[in-house]
Amino acid sequence: MGSKKRKRGEKPTGHPRNKYFDNPPDFTELASKYSTFAPYVFYSGDGRPRIDWTDFNATRELTRVLLHHDHGLNWWIPDGQLCPTVPNRSNYIHWIEDLLSSDIIPKVQADGNTAKGFDIGTGANCIYPLLGASLLGWKFVGSDVTDVALEWAEKNVKSNPHISELIEIRRVNMDNPASSSEELNDEPGKYGQCTDEAVVIGPSPPAHLQMHSRIGKGYDGPPILVGVVKDGETFDFCMCNPPFFETIEEAGLNPKTSCGGTVQEMVCPGGESAFITRIIEDSVQLRQSFRWYTSMVGRKTNLKVLISKLWEVGATIVKTTEFVQGQTCRWGLSWSFLPASKKIVPSHVAEKNNLSFMLEGLQRHQSAFDVLQSVESYFYSIGASSKLDSASFKVDVTLSAEQCNSILKTQTQNGNEQDILISANCPSDQLNDMRLRVSVFQQIPGTLLVKGLLLQKEILVPGVFSVIFQQLQEVLKSKFSKGIR
Repeated sequence: MGSKKRKRGEKPTGHPRNKYFDNPPDFTELASKYSTFAPYVFYSGDGRPRIDWTDFNATRELTRVLLHHDHGLNWWIPDGQLCPTVPNRSNYIHWIEDLLSSDIIPKVQADGNTAKGFDIGTGANCIYPLLGASLLGWKFVGSDVTDVALEWAEKNVKSNPHISELIEIRRVNMDNPASSSEELNDEPGKYGQCTDEAVVIGPSPPAHLQMHSRIGKGYDGPPILVGVVKDGETFDFCMCNPPFFETIEEAGLNPKTSCGGTVQEMVCPGGESAFITRIIEDSVQLRQSFRWYTSMVGRKTNLKVLISKLWEVGATIVKTTEFVQGQTCRWGLSWSFLPASKKIVPSHVAEKNNLSFMLEGLQRHQSAFDVLQSVESYFYSIGASSKLDSASFKVDVTLSAEQCNSILKTQTQNGNEQDILISANCPSDQLNDMRLRVSVFQQIPGTLLVKGLLLQKEILVPGVFSVIFQQLQEVLKSKFSKGIR
């Protein structure tokens, strides 16, 4: 992966290969070169050039000149259509590039080395196909439902003849209703499900799981993937900037920006959660038609729920990232049904036998013994065997393989990329029982040192102890260090 792991408390940044990562757009330079942009630039009291982000015309013109100046693209959208920010959309493209180049799942590209993507709801702006084709030479199918979006997406493609042959704009057939979730298991194997020889990594859905009772509620719109992807088509990835909101009023709550957007682009019953759930539902049917399924997510609370759904439906890999450009923060969610590589965890993940952290901010009435009791209670709550020794201020814990797996899945919903990689690559039959010791030492008033010691030499899956201890750390800090950042 091209990006560094962000340390706790460190301000997130854009993708390091993003052209604007450490070189933000220079409004003064752009105004001097593009007379149509100059009227929108003004200078604040500190002398810095700025634009009015609440002015749709200003944001649209900025996008137009950035695409022309930095990417050699001709582009325009009519009033009211969603105006994308180029730096933020570039982050998504480069993250897809990371996924395709990773060795987490096998590289399967039928068309030489040219990646082929599917942009769900490409919009009049057609930003992802234009950036992907111009930056990386990727092929794209961009889908949409409205006449205006399809007309202007086509115009934007044809305005760039050097890449126009790489991009197909596809109308979604509104006469073909979105598939019903009750149909998911009607014809096993119809959509290329994993064969018996496939190594399925990650939790599989219980045999009794009824898909329509768990996912798919709330979305009753046009087809997304099933019914739009043609029979026999395969893609390296799909991507999506989903409708984030449930109502148009909710979409207009941010007074600091005006990027336009029609109801079709911004709003869907059930919001982004319902829309992305339908992508998940479609992916269960299409499975290996795509190497990677991906979507942008606007709310972190939705991200946790969606990750749980992906494990439920048998995804073999689930990965997340954070997209940050300026004040805008979004998350990326990706998953696959392809068998994972034999490699259990990345080579840089090494197991440590001794781990520790400082627990700060304890109140006067809270003691080391209270912390020890919380450690014992936490492991007891997941069914683990634990023994508290108050004389030596330690708790000895024995976790079964099943309990380790339960903690891994919980941490996957909240953890960083490394945690997800470990969890995604750990089938329960690869895990073994674990014995560990947690000790607490007084440092200064209000501060304790919590140490974790692995009491066994053989761990089949490196990194699991680290993830479990990190989960304990989060539990204790949440309870005892609420005022500490």
